[in-house]
Amino acid sequence: MILAIDVGGTKLAAGLVSRDGTVTGRRRVATPQGADAETLWRTLIALVEPLAGHADAVGVGCGGPMSWPDGEVSPLNIPGWRRFPLRARLAERFPSLLVRLHNDAVCLAVAEHWLGAGRGSTDMLGMVVSTGVGGGLILGGRLAHGRTGNAGHIGHVVVEPHDGPRCTCGGHGCLEAVARGPALTAWALANGWRPNPRKSPAPVPAPVTARRVLDVSPDTPQQSDTAVRCGGAAGGESGRPDGTHVRPAERDGEGALHADAAGGRVLTGSEYDGDGVAFRRNRAAPGSGLGGEEVAFPGERGAAGSGLGGEGVAYREDREVTARELAADALAGDPVAVRAMRRAGRALGVAIASATHLCDLGLVTVGGGLAQAGEPLFGPLEEALREHARMGFARNVEVLPAALGQDAGLVGAAALHLATDRYWPT
Repeated sequence: MILAIDVGGTKLAAGLVSRDGTVTGRRRVATPQGADAETLWRTLIALVEPLAGHADAVGVGCGGPMSWPDGEVSPLNIPGWRRFPLRARLAERFPSLLVRLHNDAVCLAVAEHWLGAGRGSTDMLGMVVSTGVGGGLILGGRLAHGRTGNAGHIGHVVVEPHDGPRCTCGGHGCLEAVARGPALTAWALANGWRPNPRKSPAPVPAPVTARRVLDVSPDTPQQSDTAVRCGGAAGGESGRPDGTHVRPAERDGEGALHADAAGGRVLTGSEYDGDGVAFRRNRAAPGSGLGGEEVAFPGERGAAGSGLGGEGVAYREDREVTARELAADALAGDPVAVRAMRRAGRALGVAIASATHLCDLGLVTVGGGLAQAGEPLFGPLEEALREHARMGFARNVEVLPAALGQDAGLVGAAALHLATDRYWPT
């Protein structure tokens, strides 16, 4: 079993991952906002220590930038850690366990390529759109690390070069400065958005169904091979340009999701209670000594009446207003929330078009909290991609929602040990 750790600006997560990618014993806690280095460290250790005794190795995904592979991290969205020796501190704490660490967005891309929506793809970009915006590149069927381990960091592609917002990296007009959740909610609040008051946490927006992008040439009515399919958990089918049908993820009799792009592999995925609130159910591996559990997503409840989170109580983001609320209001038709999602979606479409032209990608997967917004985000993304993917080869790119949900970071961190031939350099 691999002790997998996912360190992000909104949440810290940990779990045990078996050789087939099954996650058990998952635990989550909100990332303390504004905390100093040692407070963050103590929060992380309190989260992972109960799992360490069951592990053979440790895999970590952490926000970047970082020095790699030694694992000294300076996450832009965790200002308390600057040149923090995360890998070394974990190795010191767990001296019998080999520790490998990579960028959290890289781990998400690895997970989607290994077991998710990118399974079988040779050239893909995996993106995460959440507290920050990042990505990882799979080229020729292997993870592209780059000179410093930061290859694929699409969040700092410039999408608004003129008068774009200032980015935490020090530049301006970066994709992350426009599309990351906290920046988007700040923009919406500054433009008059007021969150719709709710007695209960905002539900996960319902996924939208699969669809195709029309040909990018305005004077050509034919459909191209470019496809954007959103909301993998939706029902129904969608036709492909070659006449075949793509069946979005379905549920079996026990509620597990069959990922549409995962070669038929059954994946335990997001489920919805009677109020439309997402939770995740998983079973412990035989002999692991860990029970199954239901764990609520950030800022949400578990199954109706369960009251369960990582420690029996669903944790909440350490923020007053979240992008999840903004997405829910956009789906409800709030005009400022709709404009905010359109702003983010178009920025993502521009960046994806640029990455596709640069790397000749066949597939882009989009995950992270904001990616659950559905049509208000993916509609404008599709529109911008159609406008900017002008070269013939770029029109063939598919954009899919990530299939592994909140577990992707953990699965990808574990894959650094479990699939080293593709994801860790010899």
